[in-house]
Amino acid sequence: MKYLHTMLRISDIDASVAFYCTHLGLAEMGRFEIEEGRFTLLFLAPPDQPDAQIELTYNWDAETLGEGRNFGHLAYEVENIYETCQKLQNAGIVINRPPRDGRMAFVRSPDDVSVELLQAGASLPPCEPWASMKNKGHW
Repeated sequence: MKYLHTMLRISDIDASVAFYCTHLGLAEMGRFEIEEGRFTLLFLAPPDQPDAQIELTYNWDAETLGEGRNFGHLAYEVENIYETCQKLQNAGIVINRPPRDGRMAFVRSPDDVSVELLQAGASLPPCEPWASMKNKGHW
């Protein structure tokens, strides 16, 4: 058995590509417009891990997506949890669970999917302003 991908429904292609590609650094591996099914599939992965894909599914007909917490979360390892969170916060992305411990943080996609960020290797020493931050929401 081989892992292929995790599928997430999205409501806005541009907002999702900005979040996953521009802000999190994933690369678009493929995009497929399925006219007969009235949907678009986007496959994204970290540039150096093309086998660790997520599939974003955009249905062309309007629909209301439920709360993303019932999915669980995606998780990505980052080189520096503080720098990554600062970059995301500077881009207007809310850090739902700040990296107070130098190890873990949670952010949300435009469709309320939780994304866990984990520090590569050992936890970084706690530092401000992150160490004293409160959660901005539920993770």
